Amino acid sequence: MKKILITGGAGFIGSNLIIYLINKYKDYEIINVDSLTYASNLNYLSQISSSENYTFYNIDIRDFDLLKELVLDEKFDFIIHLAAESHVDNSINNPLLFAQTNILGTINLLNSVKELWNDKKDNRFYHVSTDEVYGTLGDSGSFHEKTNYDPRSPYSASKASSDHFVSAYYHTYNLPVLISNCSNNFGPNQNKEKLIPVVINSILNKQKIPIYGNGKNIRDWLFVDDHIEAIDTILHNAEIGQTYNIGGNNELTNLELVRKIIEITSRLINEDKESILKLISFVEDRKGHDYRYSIDNSKLKNNLGWSPSHNFEKSLEKTIKWYIKKT
Repeated sequence: MKKILITGGAGFIGSNLIIYLINKYKDYEIINVDSLTYASNLNYLSQISSSENYTFYNIDIRDFDLLKELVLDEKFDFIIHLAAESHVDNSINNPLLFAQTNILGTINLLNSVKELWNDKKDNRFYHVSTDEVYGTLGDSGSFHEKTNYDPRSPYSASKASSDHFVSAYYHTYNLPVLISNCSNNFGPNQNKEKLIPVVINSILNKQKIPIYGNGKNIRDWLFVDDHIEAIDTILHNAEIGQTYNIGGNNELTNLELVRKIIEITSRLINEDKESILKLISFVEDRKGHDYRYSIDNSKLKNNLGWSPSHNFEKSLEKTIKWYIKKT
């Protein structure tokens, strides 16, 4: 039996990942560590919370002593590190919190296993990160694993720093690490502050739909099920010390995305699409707003055989139905 620590397991990606792993690997023991901040919700895990191979600990990764005690007691085989402050707007308002959680928290986790895992090849410290560390693109080109880091927000700066610390612990202490950088995720369980939930909830509540600037900023959208399948593939097959980019191959301007959500939602709730379109409201742009993100998946596809497999529009409709049911 393998024992896996997942940090941030009560959050959006973490909760989906835990459910996936418990259903797929019956002989894995999953330990969930989460400090239960505003973006966490243990109700997301209600379907597996009574499983014999699942345990939850309310621990803040900024608390090194508690982390170290847990690591010594449990002797994990794998760590998948998802815990992070992740909302760019919040990072602009409170950059110190992002540095404390995303940088210091990651260092605490690395230090907790540094001596136990030194030179061990069977363990894995898997650090989940973002494509935002690469900065912004023009109208052409894509981020690849050798793209220079150029973070533009306190959030992306904190994640870039944590990426570098993970890589440094591999080179300095021979810690068996993996890193992945993903594009914008969407799917069930996502906190209401993110763009897709904001749009869906605004439609359902007949409120203004806010879009930053002119709506022409471009993002690549990755369905959370594709992301967790990629994490599974990398965890079990990637060579130690490697970094992989994970994208969904779904590039849309924010305005195109909003219109697509309106089109699907209006059909599902039997409301007039044109009247919902009138709810769109362009608001003052975010400070330092990156123009375009685009992921080159070729390393992951060529080396490990992974590509996104879920249809974007069907996945978006599944997500919208989840929010409608939740309302």
